[in-house]
Amino acid sequence: MNKAFNSKQFRQVLGNFPTGVVIVSGIDKSGLPQGVTIGSFTSVSLDPPLVGFFPNFTSASWPAIASSGSFCVNVLAEDQGELCWRFAKETVGRYEGVQWTPAPSGSPKIAGAIAYIDCTIESSSQVGDHLFVVGRVQHLEDVSGSDKAMVFFRGAVAGVSPLT
Repeated sequence: MNKAFNSKQFRQVLGNFPTGVVIVSGIDKSGLPQGVTIGSFTSVSLDPPLVGFFPNFTSASWPAIASSGSFCVNVLAEDQGELCWRFAKETVGRYEGVQWTPAPSGSPKIAGAIAYIDCTIESSSQVGDHLFVVGRVQHLEDVSGSDKAMVFFRGAVAGVSPLT
């Protein structure tokens, strides 16, 4: 770490930059649904259509999802805070009571999300204490119903809606 600042200050200052919140989901080798909350999701390329995100290198959920070769990005709505925090923890039973349907890849599309992006894994590489996972978009869906997306801001979740 840089001697001019510590990891707590780094996290605090970067927390001033709002980021979208997604749950990356997939099916593990035993056929069970898996998922992890991600606040570092981004569009990478239009041609070919690629997206990326940064799961923690120590995540137990991501390797379980990655073993299938595909994943689905569930863009969370403002009112899905409970799911955000549930999937942020590496605990058993995260899908208990969660309604979902399979995306074309079989990965879970979590009910109430405002968009779904179904992908195959294009590449994965270690960057610092995270992996940079790039997915090739195979299917996507914009869901009407919620006008506010969830964002992380200063360690908390909030909603944001488009300007009219």
